Amino acid sequence: MSNSYVDWEFAKTTGRTLVPAGPAVSAEEAAAEVGAIRATAHRAHGPVAETSRLQTPDDAPEALVVDRPTWIATNADSMGAMLGPAFEQIMTKGGSASPPSGFATAIGGKVTGAEAGALLAFLSSKVLGQYDLAPGGSPALLLVAPNIVQVQRELDVDPEDFRAWVCMHEETHRVQFTAVPWLRDHMVAGARTLATEMAPDQDRLQQLSKSLREKLPELLSSGSGGITDLVMTPEQREKLAELTAVMSLLEGHADVVMDDVGPAHIPTVSEIRAKFNERRKGVGAFDKLLRRLLGLEAKMRQYRDGAVFVRGVQDKVGVDGFNAIWTSPETLPRPLEITDPAAWVTRVHG
Repeated sequence: MSNSYVDWEFAKTTGRTLVPAGPAVSAEEAAAEVGAIRATAHRAHGPVAETSRLQTPDDAPEALVVDRPTWIATNADSMGAMLGPAFEQIMTKGGSASPPSGFATAIGGKVTGAEAGALLAFLSSKVLGQYDLAPGGSPALLLVAPNIVQVQRELDVDPEDFRAWVCMHEETHRVQFTAVPWLRDHMVAGARTLATEMAPDQDRLQQLSKSLREKLPELLSSGSGGITDLVMTPEQREKLAELTAVMSLLEGHADVVMDDVGPAHIPTVSEIRAKFNERRKGVGAFDKLLRRLLGLEAKMRQYRDGAVFVRGVQDKVGVDGFNAIWTSPETLPRPLEITDPAAWVTRVHG
């Protein structure tokens, strides 16, 4: 795989340079927090397995507790592996424009690497945890220690309970991908196919650049799907909707399991959920603009749909009936079913 279109090592360097400072903690406090998160993540195994009725294999790796630069480096590697085929296509499609010289390609790789690094630096201060699918590598659950500390302080909630609450959510993602062996390959293949189909030739890149300048105010409006509205054909939007439906399912399922586990293991779970939901509404103006541009605002609405979907299905057929969803790609929810749980129940259970 060629990385000439994006210099991912430069992306890591840029990300490390731009990453915001984490919360103020001493070396001893940091070490204690890392140990506490690691232990809490391990304790989450049993309650999550019992509540979700999904079992992670015994040899599945434990969660990794990381800092922001490590999160950036890991995601740069994963993005490079995920998007490699699409970038290869961009470089070979050509178009009427002359192919870029080696020097131009190297400069372009630095520019796009810097842009990717800046985006990863921004996101690295927002993510509490993530199941890294690691295309071509070893998947792992990442828990971002400084962000867990920072959000706990901002919300002014019990540190031990907040740690447990985050770990329950993220452990559910680990269970989803380790207990359902085909799911990771399905997600990676879907994302790669979509990215490769969207890869523009040199002429299309110039058209998109012009369209982006003209339509930027529209892309930043509330309710916009972000840049994807500009670059996608109707068929590609349909494929993105299918992928988003599965992402909505995974996030919604994690939220439902986290809150169902909560009362027995996290005394202040109701307070944490209420404050966390309130915090989601209160992001700053720059955050809101970037979320709109990237389409993240629309995705947040769909994640909420995911939790409603999971609850709706479980109300009708119980947890075991819901778990039929993990049977095969055919039993995953379709885009319209995410907002209509009864339709999924009818299709899958008859």
